[in-house]
Amino acid sequence: MLSHRRADPRPSPMSPLQDTWRKSSTPAPCLERSVLVGTLSFCLFILLYATLREPAIFARETSCECRAPHEKLSIAQARCGTPVDRPVRVYADGIFDLFHAGHARALMQAKNLFPNTYLIVGVCSDELTHRYKGFTVMTEDERYEALRHSRYVDEVVRDAPWTLSPEFLEKHKIDFVAHDDIPYSSAGSKDVYKHIKEAGMFVPTQRTEGISTSDIITRIVRDYDVYARRNLQRGYTAKELNVSYINEKKYRLQNQVDRMKERVKTVEEKSKHFVYKVEEKSHDLILKWEEKSREFIGNFLELFGPDGTWKQMFQDRSGRMLQASSPRESPHGSPSSSPPRGRSLSLSRSPSPPSPPRSWAFSGLSPPSPPSPASPPKGASASISSMSEGDEDEK
Repeated sequence: MLSHRRADPRPSPMSPLQDTWRKSSTPAPCLERSVLVGTLSFCLFILLYATLREPAIFARETSCECRAPHEKLSIAQARCGTPVDRPVRVYADGIFDLFHAGHARALMQAKNLFPNTYLIVGVCSDELTHRYKGFTVMTEDERYEALRHSRYVDEVVRDAPWTLSPEFLEKHKIDFVAHDDIPYSSAGSKDVYKHIKEAGMFVPTQRTEGISTSDIITRIVRDYDVYARRNLQRGYTAKELNVSYINEKKYRLQNQVDRMKERVKTVEEKSKHFVYKVEEKSHDLILKWEEKSREFIGNFLELFGPDGTWKQMFQDRSGRMLQASSPRESPHGSPSSSPPRGRSLSLSRSPSPPSPPRSWAFSGLSPPSPPSPASPPKGASASISSMSEGDEDEK
């Protein structure tokens, strides 16, 4: 039989983990909004990654690829933001010869004018540039490629017009034109962007001071000899550099002189380093020599000085030698030290050798040497022995 238990009206206890999850969980609308924002961010990242992996496209000569309806926008509307499929199309044109940081900063400003910007860059051809501005260092194809590989550019218009016409603006669906605010006088006009400013389609950017294509060319012209010598040294021929025969020889001679100067400078630096090392080592040697000399002098004085060890050793040795050469005197009354009676009598009775006469001294001849006491005559030895025997009989 099944027992029916009444439900407990009290809520079941929650674990600390479940309680924390309940308190930290966000409402459903906020969660959906965060998921949507994350998805859009991921899509934009993928789009940007795909854009940065490849260079910008070239504009078609026929029509624009913009599929969304193109309504005219004001600057306020563009700054508030536009739909993803309807970016604000900003146009910036120029020569872009010797593409440098000033060009890149201008394009960066144009790209960041609005939250959703599609930047179109027009590059003028060599023909128009040489006619209205002057000779260029880079060809038009090189300038096109330099712009295509800029991270801020979405589309490049080749052979862009010098003055923007309404037909050109309509063809490329251009909303605004970005350029610095300084009047640009060219082609018989005081300002080629005057009609763009009057139509409210002009957005100014800031120039980067201290760098321009003209400044770079001025540096090259100013240091022409240096760059000519540099390229000759790197293997370019005088014909490629448009240098005469005399100038070529002069530049090559200057290069040799510069190499010799570099070698001399290197040798001087090495010699200075060597001299410094020698001075340092000689100083160390002098210090060591002084230390050793003081030690040697101290040891010498300690050994041979007035109170030195050598003097004490000499005195001790001389005393020992004198003590060894002179016999010690025996004390009186010692029976061991008294010689035998017979020997003393025999020695006392032996006659002393006669002194040499004075006539030998005046004659200049040496007197005959006396007989050695070690070998006495046979008669003397016999008398001495007989006398010693008689003394023994008396005893």
